[in-house]
Amino acid sequence: MSGDATVRESAVVTHHGAGPDAAWWRQAVIYQIYPRSWADSDGDGIGDLPGITARLDHLSRLGVDAIWLSPFYTSPQADAGYDVADYRDVDPLFGTLGDADALIARARELDLRVIVDLVPNHSSDEHAWFQAALAAAPGSAERDLYMFREGAGDAGELPPNNWQSVFGGPAWTRITEGDGQAGQWYLHLFDPKQPDFNWEHPAVRAEFESVLRFWLDRGVDGFRVDVAHGLIKADGLPDAQERTTMLGDTVSDGAAVSDDVDVDDVDDVDDAGDADDHRVDTPYWDQDGVHEVYRAWRRVLDGYGAPDRILCAEAWVEPQSRAVLYVRPDEMHQAFNFDFLQTPWRAPDLTSVIKSSLRAADSVGAPSTWVLSNHDVVRHTTRLGYAPGYRVPNGISADDAQPDEALGLHRARAATALMLALPGSAYLYQGEELGLPDSTDLPHHVRQDPTFGRTDGQEIGRDGCRVPLPWVGGAPSLGFGPAEATWLPQPASYDHYAVDRQEGATGSTLELYRSLLAARRDLSLGTGSLSFVEGYGNDVVTFVNDAEGRDRLLVVANLGETTVMLPPGCEVIVASGPLAEAGVPTDTTVWARWL
Repeated sequence: MSGDATVRESAVVTHHGAGPDAAWWRQAVIYQIYPRSWADSDGDGIGDLPGITARLDHLSRLGVDAIWLSPFYTSPQADAGYDVADYRDVDPLFGTLGDADALIARARELDLRVIVDLVPNHSSDEHAWFQAALAAAPGSAERDLYMFREGAGDAGELPPNNWQSVFGGPAWTRITEGDGQAGQWYLHLFDPKQPDFNWEHPAVRAEFESVLRFWLDRGVDGFRVDVAHGLIKADGLPDAQERTTMLGDTVSDGAAVSDDVDVDDVDDVDDAGDADDHRVDTPYWDQDGVHEVYRAWRRVLDGYGAPDRILCAEAWVEPQSRAVLYVRPDEMHQAFNFDFLQTPWRAPDLTSVIKSSLRAADSVGAPSTWVLSNHDVVRHTTRLGYAPGYRVPNGISADDAQPDEALGLHRARAATALMLALPGSAYLYQGEELGLPDSTDLPHHVRQDPTFGRTDGQEIGRDGCRVPLPWVGGAPSLGFGPAEATWLPQPASYDHYAVDRQEGATGSTLELYRSLLAARRDLSLGTGSLSFVEGYGNDVVTFVNDAEGRDRLLVVANLGETTVMLPPGCEVIVASGPLAEAGVPTDTTVWARWL
């Protein structure tokens, strides 16, 4: 935009905010802690609950509203705790129930709410129920709690259908019966050590409602629900017509808006009534019956004082009109916006997904829940170090094309500033406030993600985004714990990302996050109304976030190659990077009061 270009607010208001008195979760910033990689208190190289409790002050100073803890339950750790053997106890690796209580109590002192992970699609094969099923006969009540089936072929030697595991290979494993003969097959959409529950069985439903109450009674504020779209399978377990995975591509060009699309023409999105348009109907994902489960869960939570206790869906569902069905008023409160996470770093694409996301969420009266990184995807600092639209693999090794680390961090800071200016809720993944990249040079022999083993290394997997955090530069394990070694080795580059090296340092990513979160809270951006701004070119995302009782906030994210100017009368509040004398440089986001 040149200095004399006309900048004007669009007459079309895309989204009306929830208001300053909205429930906390409609505007919250929630921080994901991956327990084994946060902080180690006992020197075994693996993070634990006391380690988390000892460092919660960091999150209080950061300015988030709540924490989400990935699983810490009793588990053989075949999938880093997402294979649960006992939903009502803490694995000794992480501590005790007393440690969990102490963590919740300390969070309360710091005014942080606590969300825990719930894994309902499957258990560990070491769960007492599954062990009883293995010992029981075909057709028994014990086996009916899981998905046991007879095999196909003349002697049952073939899997019951063609379903494939998300981690690679068939989604079925054949067991050996008590008499030593090959027997039935059981379903596992993930690892063979993660058998799927039969969610048509009333005992399974009753058990998980009991688990909800167990943790609610201990004081948690809600649940992030793993594989929320996977519980119910299609009647008859028909073959899948095409192979799909739970996780979308890290970068999805298929959903992108081409460069010659007018962003003013992308306002229309499907209503919930058009939910089946463009849908890939996979017999093990997003079956309509799953919503009955969550309506029952919502009634449980409401009994504890709604709207204070919440459910958040991990649901990789397309189109958006199907995804928002999970957050109808009598179901979940939040669902991660994975369309936003997967959007390429191009202004038309981002403008499109923001508009469509807000319209879809508005259709059911829910907030959009924005996210850029988590424990299942390549960190956005690393993803954005590649050219926009580059298909980033599921995990990066030293043999793959390497990202531009400095460019990725510069863009990631701008992307986060854009996200945190949007109305609704947002989730941060541990370490992103430090600008951590993925570790892209882990030796293969240290990798622990089951995806790597089950695909014979064809998919590198998620270990790179799960490396333990650096707290103190130059210290053993960079301050992660008292031992030198960590369960995954930290790259040498993590030293200069350490918390103590960024604390109080002007321009550091940690201080940027603190500034963004403080301004977001002070300006009530989570409950604001949003309208887009005209006058910038297709390389710029511009909108106004307007909340009752305060000045309008103008947000300018420049993704183009040319510096752009702010309109007259703007007062800069925070910027993701240094500003040029002429305005907002490339890959930079600015928040400014527009008087």
